[in-house]
Amino acid sequence: MAEANSYEEQRRRQVEENKRKLEELRLHHLSAAVREAAVKPRLKRKAPKPRDAADDAPPRRSGRIATLPEQPDYRDNVKLGTRKPWQQKEVKPDHAYAIAKAEELQDELGSDYPTFVKPMPQSLTSLHIPAQFSMEHLPDHGMRMVLVDEEEEEFKVCYRPHSSSLVAGWSEFAVDNELVEGDCLVFQLIKRALFKVYIFRASSYYENDH
Repeated sequence: MAEANSYEEQRRRQVEENKRKLEELRLHHLSAAVREAAVKPRLKRKAPKPRDAADDAPPRRSGRIATLPEQPDYRDNVKLGTRKPWQQKEVKPDHAYAIAKAEELQDELGSDYPTFVKPMPQSLTSLHIPAQFSMEHLPDHGMRMVLVDEEEEEFKVCYRPHSSSLVAGWSEFAVDNELVEGDCLVFQLIKRALFKVYIFRASSYYENDH
């Protein structure tokens, strides 16, 4: 019990630290933008290129969520699996537990929709997508995407193909869902620009009396 309480306190501090870093990042970008605007002369803007109306359409929750596959009941009876080859370095028991649960769900989801597993890194600024997944399932140009969490909340993010990563908007998703290092995510590509995201928390290792 003492170990679990200690872990929850550590997790709470990390979430607060993540929120503080996000606020500092926002202030830094705002300050930089103000300085740049003060120094550079105003340039005449070129006429914007026509955009696909679908890109600017606001997300319609009912339409999108209705197309999502039925969510499997993965919270109970989850077995601790074997680490896959891409997990080369030594992993803490609670981190390994979250990874194992995520990999088991990935197997249960099947191949109807492409999926990948991603352990939560320390950085909140971006999330790297496996290069092979990007090459096979994502376009070679930047675009806006939507992440749908388990509460069916939607978050807009930007996909950057040259780095195979989610950038602008990812930090808001991470902070809102209180993600910390060691948590593990399953991304399921439901549509060309929409991911369903399943979250497995490292803290569940202690909640299951390990």
